[in-house]
Amino acid sequence: MQEIQTLFEKQKNFFLDGKTQPLEARKESLKRLINMIEENEASIFKALESDLGKSNFESFIGETGYVAGEARHAIKKLKKWMKKRRVSSPLLQFPARSYIQAEPLGVTLIISPWNYPFQLLFSPLVGALAAGNTAILKPSEVAPATSKLAAELVPKYFREEQVAVVEGEVPETTALLKLNFDYIFYTGNEFVGKIVMEAAAKHLTPVTLELGGKSPCGLFEVHNMELAVRRIVWGKYFNSGQTCVAPDYLLVKKGKASEVAGLFKKIVEEFYRDPSTSEDYGRIVNARHFKRLDNMLVDEKLLVEYGKDSEKLFMGPVLLEANEFSKSMESEIFGPILPIIEFENIREAIKFVRSKPKPLASYIFSDSDNNINDWRELISSGGLCINDTIVHLSSETLPFGGVGSSGMGSYHGQKSFDTFSHLKSIMKRYLFWDLPLRYPPYGGKLSLIRKIFRIFS
Repeated sequence: MQEIQTLFEKQKNFFLDGKTQPLEARKESLKRLINMIEENEASIFKALESDLGKSNFESFIGETGYVAGEARHAIKKLKKWMKKRRVSSPLLQFPARSYIQAEPLGVTLIISPWNYPFQLLFSPLVGALAAGNTAILKPSEVAPATSKLAAELVPKYFREEQVAVVEGEVPETTALLKLNFDYIFYTGNEFVGKIVMEAAAKHLTPVTLELGGKSPCGLFEVHNMELAVRRIVWGKYFNSGQTCVAPDYLLVKKGKASEVAGLFKKIVEEFYRDPSTSEDYGRIVNARHFKRLDNMLVDEKLLVEYGKDSEKLFMGPVLLEANEFSKSMESEIFGPILPIIEFENIREAIKFVRSKPKPLASYIFSDSDNNINDWRELISSGGLCINDTIVHLSSETLPFGGVGSSGMGSYHGQKSFDTFSHLKSIMKRYLFWDLPLRYPPYGGKLSLIRKIFRIFS
């Protein structure tokens, strides 16, 4: 693994030379990323189709178009983000000026998962480059075509001293985690997230952990139930359910499951006709994950299902009747299975959700402001989307990240820039006036200083 150590040292020296810090250098790096995407989009689509059976449409809005859009937004806003941020100074410090200055961290490590293997590798890179850092990228080996393509493309657009890709499996990741990075950005599951955090702790390296969890979706007092189910089906089956913020299970009022099932079937067939032959419906990433999902269906009551084919890694949309003890409720599904659970009322549903680990996202469909307010106030989640699913991720003004076991830290838009920056506090004092009261000897000054603190605090 000497090559990895050498690469790290090259990036460290490149950063220390200050070449990544000027505004124009940062913009140029982001433009190169956009060019890499636009000039190779057909190859990227092909790799994503090979790894996950993604359609070009899903690959564009969920992968290439998304990253390019983030990079363009960063270029547009970068000058503003880099400016000193003036803040007020306490009167006791008069005369003074206070401000916050964003400065780059240094050499960063970005580890991505397999479900959005392009977006989740290069979207964090937008923040790293905008903030003036270098980056080593570790793509997921579970999406081999995208990993291989990333390793081929990046050297054509970036010097390895600035951005480089390290392919491999556990040994390569372990070697990377032994290095003293200035920041580590990890997207994946909770188990590996703990390993990353433990390794980072040895160097006191700050981390962002974008993890997951079971994102609940409530439907209570909804007038336009068909539109609600349409948005749920779209959000759930985008990327065949292999999305960290996909609705993981539905919570509905007692007696509503059959109505939801009828609408679910109608809308799935509108979207995909026959999902097994639809070019718009993807595939499970590999045989291991297919088997994991298949095991969730054993002895369960399926309300709607569209078959499966292990050889083709096809599993159609499934709506199943569930309770808290169902296999599908034991862990994050990360696939096309959607459990539905009935409750007497929304308060019982909220109580159920609150008994579980905090999810990465939660969803509530309702025409009742009281229902929405209760859901928002009582359920802690990384993000909340009301009367829709997953679209909150596409907003540059909303930070995306988890809470509790669903992760720590956030990114997107300016938050990405801030995540990959050190926000340095700076105070400038002046030498034309001073307050002698602060200097020793302190005898007899305590009473006066107490009064001053009360007045100016």
